Amino acid sequence: MKEKVNRVFRTYGGLFLLGAAGIPIGAVVGVIETFFGRGLLLMSRTREQHPLYFIPFLALAGVFIAYCYMKFGGKSSQGMNLVFEVGQGEEEIIPKRLIPFSILGTWLSNLFGASTGREGVAMQIGATFSHWVGRRLPFKDASNIFLVTGLAAGFAGLFQTPIAAVVFAMGIMTAGVLEYEALIPAFTAAYTACEVSKALGLKNTAFALSADHTINVSVFWKMIVLGMIFGIVGAAFAWCLKWTKKLVADKISNPMIRIAVMGAVISICMLILYQGRYSGTGSNLITDSFTGGKIYRYDWLLKFILTVVSLSAGFQGGEVTPLFAIGSSLGVVLAGIFHLPVELVAAMGYVSVFAAGTNTFFAPVLIGAEVFGFQFLPHFFIVCTIAYAFNMNKSIYTMQRIR
Repeated sequence: MKEKVNRVFRTYGGLFLLGAAGIPIGAVVGVIETFFGRGLLLMSRTREQHPLYFIPFLALAGVFIAYCYMKFGGKSSQGMNLVFEVGQGEEEIIPKRLIPFSILGTWLSNLFGASTGREGVAMQIGATFSHWVGRRLPFKDASNIFLVTGLAAGFAGLFQTPIAAVVFAMGIMTAGVLEYEALIPAFTAAYTACEVSKALGLKNTAFALSADHTINVSVFWKMIVLGMIFGIVGAAFAWCLKWTKKLVADKISNPMIRIAVMGAVISICMLILYQGRYSGTGSNLITDSFTGGKIYRYDWLLKFILTVVSLSAGFQGGEVTPLFAIGSSLGVVLAGIFHLPVELVAAMGYVSVFAAGTNTFFAPVLIGAEVFGFQFLPHFFIVCTIAYAFNMNKSIYTMQRIR
């Protein structure tokens, strides 16, 4: 199979066709991501305006989500694990129903106050559609190439960081290994999805840092220590998520009972803790970290705990945006200790906790550059190098292979 794929890549015509195939894939994924992203923003705004109308009913929403997945979802309930299984050859098909199920589940989870992200759904949308298209094109031996293409399009369409999206999608399946065969279609799909979602009005996340970007000896060694801290926090998140999921699944085997019981506990916690400050993706904490908003010393820890509990209960979404929130709010706290600019340390936490939590290196560095400015790329490279080394091969993606 790989020889046939390689023969395609040895011709300019094959490269052109693969690149051209990425354009319509990216366009369609960009449209779906816009629909998903704008809907998620609406859900978040609605909950923030009327927290008492929604957060108390999180358990009921969870039961509805679990019931729909059990009754109609089939294999789509496996989410990102199914994407990994297809990429690793253990499964052949990602059911198309995964797209509406993951979108609806994430919307409801966020509307009713669970602490979950969005990138997992974004990548599942892209992977599902692109893999389905790839199986119907002449490149039948290149299904994994289209899987990676879809992952890149999904990430770029939602976050509008196409450079990082390509590298992240290429390196997510196996830690430390990039799937270069998918480079061209992933490149065209990511940029197309990004431009389509922009044109349709989906807002991107970008913050201009005003801090001095020079690095002296003192700043260098402070970044080394910060990288260690952020790396340990990201690794701890990945380990705690895996351990908690296993623990609650063993203790409460019925998914509907599990999500009902844990949903009720999460509701109480969310109402007590500022009526939903830690609900949703964590975008509020991210914004406050970079705009001078109020960040408490314990924000990062409570977001950490409630995200782990929400995802372990079975609420839908992702882990990456909460990781961004954990890293940036922790960075605000550490900035005062290390006597460095708040925005700069928050940005370094944003990218390096993500690097440690996902067990990836190049993509977090590039996300930092695309979101905060390429003049700070050396800072992100240094802190992500240390964070990646200190994560000890822990990953939020339990199916990720370790080289």
